[in-house]
Amino acid sequence: EDFQRFWDYQRPDFAGKFLDNWVTRALQTDLEPMKKVARMLRSHKPLILNWFKAKGRLSSGAVEGMNLKAKLTMRKAFGFKTLKCLQIALYHELGKLPEPEYLHRFC
Repeated sequence: EDFQRFWDYQRPDFAGKFLDNWVTRALQTDLEPMKKVARMLRSHKPLILNWFKAKGRLSSGAVEGMNLKAKLTMRKAFGFKTLKCLQIALYHELGKLPEPEYLHRFC
C-alpha cells in the first residue's frame, strides 16, 4: 500500500529517491515475495522512471489493445492452412479493411 504514493510524484528524481528507499525497506523484510518485487523494480528503475519523464502522457494501453485484437484474430484463424491466410486476416482486422462481398447469402 505504501508503494501507491510512488505514482503521485511529478519529478523523476524525487520518484527515484522514493523508489530507492522503498526497495531498501522491502529488501530488509522477511517476505520473499516482497524481496522479489523489490529486486525486479530495482532492475527496471530507468524504464519505470521514463513514465515520469513523459509526464504520464504515454500509456501502453493502445499497444495492449492491438495485441489483444491480434491474439483473438489468430485464435479465430486457427483453421487456416497457410501463414499467408493468417496474415490477410490480421491485415483485415487490424487495418479495418472492408470485407469482400459474398457470392451467396447466409440464412
